[in-house]
Amino acid sequence: MDIALFGKSMALGLAIAAPFGPMGALCVNRALERGFWAGVASGLGTALADAFYASLAALGFAAFSAALGVVDGPLRLFGGVFMIWLGWKSLQAAPAANAARVGARALAGTVSATFLLTVTNPMTILSFAAIFAGLGLAGEGDGAGVATVVAGVFLGSLGWWFALSGGVSLAHRRLPPGFAVWTARISGAILILFGVGAIGSLLWGLIRT
Repeated sequence: MDIALFGKSMALGLAIAAPFGPMGALCVNRALERGFWAGVASGLGTALADAFYASLAALGFAAFSAALGVVDGPLRLFGGVFMIWLGWKSLQAAPAANAARVGARALAGTVSATFLLTVTNPMTILSFAAIFAGLGLAGEGDGAGVATVVAGVFLGSLGWWFALSGGVSLAHRRLPPGFAVWTARISGAILILFGVGAIGSLLWGLIRT
């Protein structure tokens, strides 16, 4: 394994995951509402989506960049509507003071939802492509290079979500009971704003053309 390539790929995964946006808000909300593993499940869906885009980009960055232009509009629409829907659900929820127990089925649903949300989020896609190129990872076309990039991106992203979920779960014990409720509302508002922004940018682009 190329250690330098693996390190750069982990840096990419971390750089994409760390900025606080709709996925960060959702992860914090799930960790407060349902516990550590629910927060990790939220991050796992995001890490899988990051690895998916890493594999496409590493296999053919030029084709990946061209494909983004083709699917940008539908992704903005679907991702925007999905974020608004999740945000509305967060606004309606009333989390309890203590994290609820969740089963494997609920965790699997969380992974699926966050995977779809991440894979259709235009801002994630664009920032991913920009940082991918900036780190010089666009030419890893051989099998070993692709596997190294995908593994590094996945582990870098997942490592951030483990750290965030763990920190939130530990801090939850020292926070007032109403904190989880307000976090859910803020999370919902952030998701709705990002969703409206995605749809608004799509409509603005159509008006200008």
